[in-house]
Amino acid sequence: MSADPLAAPSRFSSKGWVLFAVMALVWGMPYLFIKEAVDSYSPAAVVAGRTLIGAVILLPLAIHRRALRPALKLWPWVLAFGAIEMAGPFLLLGHAEQTLPSGLTGLLVATVPLFAAVIAFTRGDKGMLRPARAGGLLVGFIGVAVIVAGPGLAVGGSASLLAVGEVLLVAVCYAIAPFIVATKLKDVPSLGTITLSLFAVGLFYLPIGVLTQHEVPTMRSTVSLVSLGVICTALAFMAFFALIAEVGPARAPLFTYVNPVVAIILGTILLGEELSAGLLIGFPLVILGCWLAATGGVVVRRARPGPAPLGEAD
Repeated sequence: MSADPLAAPSRFSSKGWVLFAVMALVWGMPYLFIKEAVDSYSPAAVVAGRTLIGAVILLPLAIHRRALRPALKLWPWVLAFGAIEMAGPFLLLGHAEQTLPSGLTGLLVATVPLFAAVIAFTRGDKGMLRPARAGGLLVGFIGVAVIVAGPGLAVGGSASLLAVGEVLLVAVCYAIAPFIVATKLKDVPSLGTITLSLFAVGLFYLPIGVLTQHEVPTMRSTVSLVSLGVICTALAFMAFFALIAEVGPARAPLFTYVNPVVAIILGTILLGEELSAGLLIGFPLVILGCWLAATGGVVVRRARPGPAPLGEAD
């Protein structure tokens, strides 16, 4: 990483695109799993379950790499990251998806890059104002707006304004968190930050989850909860930190423009959620906007061959 923790290459490398695709997939899936999990688990129980599962999976690796001690030295910022990236958003998403379709939830979270661009601009990143990248953000947002405004997913009826507001607040949190990583935790092994954050959030929500759980969980909800912990938490956060290091905190959240594609496809196929004309029109706009915002419209740069960096792989 360069001396400026907010700096990023002007173009996406091949590694950046691979990580981008991984994040688009694994964080397009949680909306389906959350929708299924909250069918018989309370939102707080879902948060406690997924974070503790993720933490237990990562703990042996974190101990082996001696990644916990550096994270403990900066524990206030680690807890701040956990609160903004996990504790608040995970609970808000679980509560919102008791009302909203999983696909619509994914679409609303796709506003993350807009908030990230505003934050980057306030911190002096004028690159976000380049015509192609700014235009990409606008095109992507228009695509999201077209999808949300479509007759199949128009907000109304059971899709309450409160739930929509909760998801938009999640988007703001997701936009802020990468900047904490890039500025305050840049010298802390990502594995230590993730593991410590997951344990803190999980232990905080565990008693709340127990007290708010009032029914016997179904097998389908339990499988979804385990999937959230393994795929969408433990594995996803490792890829997320690698993406921040590769492309910078302003562009790392751009994969959230693609997440709705995954969320809507899964919701349509597995949950029978409606696939409207607005979705078909908005999909290409979302993809185009994501590409322009990420690259400025240039072709992907081939990474120069060189020795692998020493130390932690992630």
